[in-house]
Amino acid sequence: MTVPRALAVAEAQSRLGALTVVDVRTPGEFATGHLPGALNVPFDRLAQSAPRLREAAEEAPLLVVCASGARSDKAVTELAVHGIAASGLTGGTRAWAAAGHPLERPAGPARRVWALERQVRFTAGGLVLTGLLLGLLVHPALQLLSAAVAAGLVVSAVTDTCGMAVVLGKLPFNRRGARTGA
Repeated sequence: MTVPRALAVAEAQSRLGALTVVDVRTPGEFATGHLPGALNVPFDRLAQSAPRLREAAEEAPLLVVCASGARSDKAVTELAVHGIAASGLTGGTRAWAAAGHPLERPAGPARRVWALERQVRFTAGGLVLTGLLLGLLVHPALQLLSAAVAAGLVVSAVTDTCGMAVVLGKLPFNRRGARTGA
């Protein structure tokens, strides 16, 4: 069966009951709201979850979701490497919610976790500012911290990967609060 690479929100909503929804955000992001019935398999755990996802794909087509669609697009590519066909949700959970569709949240008090992209911007900016301040106040060589962050951002843009996001995704506050699918 041919699976489209991406599904628009309207099409995904009309087919939701026939799809297995896999959310590739961190557990902390997942806990802030996800598509109904979604399983949480963080992007960095896709390869180790491939056997279970292959089984799920045999039962129902996979719809891969993230906040904006960027990580889910990468996840669809990663799953294809493992021989698993999947579609990504165009625009992610933001587009889903903007279209007025419901998001599920865990019972109990709401947890606010910044999206991983926002955490990366904050951390990178904080490190650059720290490097500049330390270079001015302590020793000029400490400005190399800012240069290292800048180099990392350039490598991130050129390779379309983000080492800082991988590290931040492993922090405890990004790992709590989700039912996981793997």
